[in-house]
Amino acid sequence: MQWTMVNAWLGVVSRDHVLRGVRLGIAQVNHGTRPALARMHEGDWLAYYSPRASYPDGEPLKAFTALGRIADDDLWQADDGDFHPWRRRVDWDLAARELPIRPLVGELEFTQGPNWGYALRRGLLPLSAADLALIREGMGAIG
Repeated sequence: MQWTMVNAWLGVVSRDHVLRGVRLGIAQVNHGTRPALARMHEGDWLAYYSPRASYPDGEPLKAFTALGRIADDDLWQADDGDFHPWRRRVDWDLAARELPIRPLVGELEFTQGPNWGYALRRGLLPLSAADLALIREGMGAIG
């Protein structure tokens, strides 16, 4: 077995899509494209941040909505009729609770620069160990 460094990622997805993914035990980012998911490896952490409650025009939410670990190194393409998104299996921490970002703005490393919200438009960002620790603590994660 090859050793790999465990990373942490922040996926930006509406809460309705996050909740569906948690129910299915999967992750999907960037509207189902493969490249972002291919950056992840078994054991990596994935936190979801939801700017809105639903896609595309739901009410603003601005909260972390799920937290889990990538279950394995398999990627697969689902068949949802005309939509064929790439997905990964995730072991979601079902004890993690929703966490508004507002109290952590300025404390999280990724929020310390000007226009930090613009980076969220990429859909997937690496998270520092310090940011992951703050998010896990705030969400009451047990994993």
